[in-house]
Parts: sequence; C-alpha cells; structure tokens
Amino acid sequence: MQLGLVGLGKMGDNMRARVKAAGHDVVGYDPRPEVSDVADLAGLVEALEAPRVVWLMVPHGEVTRNSVTELAGLLEPGDVVIDGGNSRFTDDQPHAELLAVKGIGYLDCGVSGGVWGRDNGYALMVGGSKDDVAKVMPIFDALRPEGPRENGFVHVGPVGAGHYAKMVHNGIEYGLMHAYAEGYELLDAEPLIEDVTGTLRAWTQGTVVRSWLLDLLVRALDEDPGLSEISDYTTDSGEGRWTVEEAIRHSVPANVISAALFARFASRQETSPALKAVSALRNQFGGHAMRDGSGASVGETSKH
Repeated sequence: MQLGLVGLGKMGDNMRARVKAAGHDVVGYDPRPEVSDVADLAGLVEALEAPRVVWLMVPHGEVTRNSVTELAGLLEPGDVVIDGGNSRFTDDQPHAELLAVKGIGYLDCGVSGGVWGRDNGYALMVGGSKDDVAKVMPIFDALRPEGPRENGFVHVGPVGAGHYAKMVHNGIEYGLMHAYAEGYELLDAEPLIEDVTGTLRAWTQGTVVRSWLLDLLVRALDEDPGLSEISDYTTDSGEGRWTVEEAIRHSVPANVISAALFARFASRQETSPALKAVSALRNQFGGHAMRDGSGASVGETSKH
C-alpha cells in the first residue's frame, strides 16, 4: 500500500521508517528539502496512485488547517486524509466537512509512542467512518505494536473521537509524570535515602507503580544524576489545558490533572507574584517575617 506522509520531524520520520519496514511505499513531504521526497504537497499527491491516503504529522492549529485546505484542492473523491497530530478535537469536524464537499474522507488519529515508537510501535486512537478506517487499516497495522490489534489500536468513534481520546490520554500523562516527580523530590529530600535512583529502579519490576514512564525517569537519572543539567521550566502542548477545560464542561473533578497542569505554569515563573502577596498578607495580619529578593529577612509589622 502507498502512504503520503506530511511532516518528517521526530515522530513523522520514525513513522515513515516503521511503515516502510512493514513493506509499504511511503512518499514523504517536509519543508526541509534534505529529508523530503517531493518538493511540495502537489508533488506528493502526484506521486501517489488513487485512491490516495495522506497522513498529516504537523503542528496543530494553523499549519494543520492550511495543509487540509490545500489538500482539499489537490486530492480526488475516494482519497483519505488523516490528521495524526495533536489537534484539538473541535477542529476535526470542520476539516472533515471541508474535505467531504470534494468526496474526500477524513480520519483523526491520536498517536502515542514518542521517539520509541519506531521500534515499539504506536498506540493509535482513530475517529471517523468505518469505511475510511478499513481503507487505511494496513497502515494502522504497520504502525501499531505487535500482538492483538485491540491492544494498540482502537476505532474510538466518529470524527473527533480519536483526538478527544488522545487529549484525555495526555491529560493522564500529566498527572502520572507529576506524581513520579513529587515522589522523586521527596526521596531526594530525605537523608535516610542513600540511593534515590536505585529506589526508583527497584520499583520498575513487580510493583503496582511500575510503568514505562518510571523506566524513563530512571533512565534520565542514570544519564544525569540529580538532573543538574535540566531546567525546571516545563512547557505544555495544550492538551493538558484542553483536558481541564473538558473536565469543567462535563463537571468532572479532574483534581490531579489540573494540579499537574498548574505546576507546569508555576515552573515558568522566576518569581511568584501570588506567593509574594501571601507573604505580604501574613506580615500584615500576623507580623510574620518576610524575605527580600536575596532571601534576607526584612522588618516585621507591629502585631495587633
């Protein structure tokens, strides 16, 4: 089977390699000519035989919208476009409607596996029609992990369902990562614990908290004990925010995911205006000592 793959970054390039290894023909397009097989999207479409399947692995938002719009003018009835990036699920229906006018199918596919997916396979969460899913199934089978299909692939529901599932997946990921991070910090703070990394490593087999994320934390500590080479500034891709917004919309108390998201916001502050205000209030009502920017104590107010 042929696949047109748009976006050959870390994920896209590894996906191209895995699909090729499964015996399929992949034509890749990327704005960087040194990694691209064709000069532009028109060249990609021309290089594929109908009915075509074009998979987008590009940044969500404007880049994805522009790509879908351009493909709508290039593809033919019976072709299928897959958005495999981290688009917001609310973008999917407009994309599907734009393509449907031309008789072109649309699938949204949440993809999880990171840089390890080339060897381990990718978990795939797909939204769209059963007919379009069936057309692309050989590619999905090439990308998913080995073993039973249902252990690495799911047709979640109609258009939008795949990206919604991936959004919740990433929200859970925020919470899991922060729980491990807090545990690491607590172990590191206690003098009784002489081997922090070894403790975490011992949890990677047999315990109820074992996971791939824990394996990766141990790997990171092996490479950089104490994580001295890493900044605590932590970005977010947007999906954690969207998950919290959906939790509010559905009145679901997503306490852990929300706290993990807000912790990332806090990591980006050189100073905390909120905590400065708290310190000032403690001084005003209780005369508690405050500290200046260097950490030195400053005067107390009179107590009432």
